[in-house]
Amino acid sequence: MIARSAVKWILGIMVLLGSGLSVTAQQLASADIIRGAVAGNTIRGTMQASGGFEEFYAPDGTIRAADYFGEWSIKGDRMCFAYDGNPASCWGVRVNGRDLVWVGPSGDEGTGTILPGNPNAY
Repeated sequence: MIARSAVKWILGIMVLLGSGLSVTAQQLASADIIRGAVAGNTIRGTMQASGGFEEFYAPDGTIRAADYFGEWSIKGDRMCFAYDGNPASCWGVRVNGRDLVWVGPSGDEGTGTILPGNPNAY
């Protein structure tokens, strides 16, 4: 006999899957998922605090854009960014296919779309 809590859990997963949303689309991504999504790719997006951006995340941890550079890293299950010698700031990330959401202390703080490779040759 299956415990009631197990049945509720299974039904919850079935509802998520039936709605077309994967379980990982609802949760923050792990370090491995973040790394797999961004390393060697470009992200085009918008942050609430700073506006639009398009950045290439090189596998060596550097960020290249049209007119600036930075560094990216993963600490725990959060992606961290450092620009202009300033201390790194870190966000949780939700990954759903080619779409990303940057999640900070106050909730969703930005969105992005993964572009394969470095199409701008940054």
